[in-house]
Amino acid sequence: MINLKNNELKNITGGGISWGAAALIAAGVTFIVGIIDGYVRPLACRK
Repeated sequence: MINLKNNELKNITGGGISWGAAALIAAGVTFIVGIIDGYVRPLACRK
């Protein structure tokens, strides 16, 4: 078993998806759903 030094421990990064990437994916899905909803169910503008 290898013991890591303190500065080596600070350089360890975890895998997975970042919050920014998750927010970007969620915004893209919401935008696409909005476009599809606009074509399928168009609503007139209210004054």
